[in-house]
Amino acid sequence: MIPNLKACGHAMITALVNATLAVILMLLVEFAISGTFQLPAPYLWAGLVIWVVIFVAQFLRQRHLCRANEQPENH
Repeated sequence: MIPNLKACGHAMITALVNATLAVILMLLVEFAISGTFQLPAPYLWAGLVIWVVIFVAQFLRQRHLCRANEQPENH
């Protein structure tokens, strides 16, 4: 249970940071093109999709790393 909670926390933080940076980058590009700071709904949906994809990938990766770290080595 603990490795899953640790993995979830790490994955949540990583996904949130990356999705936020992606939305900010989209807004900067929108401002460069149109000259206004508007937040269209597709940008929010794109940010949500980015968050979900990164969260799932990071959760699986972090869970694997946490489990591998807890198992004793047989060398």
